[in-house]
Amino acid sequence: MQSQGSVARWQVGLALGLVYVLWGSTYLAIRFAVESLPPFGMAAARFLMAGTLLYAWARLRGASRPTRAHWRTASVVGLLLLFGANGAVVWAEQAISSALAALLVSTVPLFMALFEWMRGGERPTLPVTLGLLLGFAGVALLVDPTGAAGGSVAVIPALVTTGASIAWAIGSLYARGAPSHPSPLLGSAMQMLAGGAGLAVLSLATGESFSLAAASARSVNALLYLVVFGSLAGFTAYSWLLRNVRPTLASTYAYVNPVVAVLLGWALAGEAVGPRTVFASALIVGAVCLITAMKGRKAEAAAPAAAPAPVLLQTEELVTRQAS
Repeated sequence: MQSQGSVARWQVGLALGLVYVLWGSTYLAIRFAVESLPPFGMAAARFLMAGTLLYAWARLRGASRPTRAHWRTASVVGLLLLFGANGAVVWAEQAISSALAALLVSTVPLFMALFEWMRGGERPTLPVTLGLLLGFAGVALLVDPTGAAGGSVAVIPALVTTGASIAWAIGSLYARGAPSHPSPLLGSAMQMLAGGAGLAVLSLATGESFSLAAASARSVNALLYLVVFGSLAGFTAYSWLLRNVRPTLASTYAYVNPVVAVLLGWALAGEAVGPRTVFASALIVGAVCLITAMKGRKAEAAAPAAAPAPVLLQTEELVTRQAS
């Protein structure tokens, strides 16, 4: 990783802005895409197209041929993050708003902190514990199957989206210790290809009928946006950040993306943003900020020269999330 001072501030600002906006916008693009395209087929097309283009680009730029071990890691991570997590999100966004999906997916750092402790890691510190409590309180407020907090949501899709966060956290933790390709771009492309293949099989198994000719122009344009901007441009910018800035700065997308998603959903799709959503958003984003800051500070103190292994954290992502 280069020193942050060795690159121009405008370059860092541009790359961060791209990751913030592009990955934050993928949730709304997914909602538009599934209006007239089948969810699993749409996601499969997105990742197979983006993965193929990114793989070719990385190889042309000199990335070495991946080994069997690299493909095994990419397949496991791609199936957890893209087939499992992203597949759940695109299915759920047929019934829930893009803002709700983004907020629920933004809880990934909370689940990662919880799972690290459950598998024998260090006991959470007081700030991390507080972050977990605040974050899960925000999730409970958002889902609230009784509607006692004011309003109601489609509970099953909301719970499925929460399950997507769990799958994303598991895949991210697995990727940390598994042998991965040294090229972030090629590694991401391999994960997209594996996840996209799984989604294509699921699309066929569920009897989906995928036809661009029968889809609306808005859905087709949203799919193209997800391929070009959500996947290719977003991951290229994030890969550059991993090489040129501190990991803690690169990871700030985790709590900026849901804010961008909520604002875009409100401005472009008329999604309601009431006091309940605002308060729950503040709880979740604040919790993610707290946990990310504590863990980032600890990681940099322990290994200041080390950068984390890149995974498809969007969130799209999530993304997909992600980012998405």
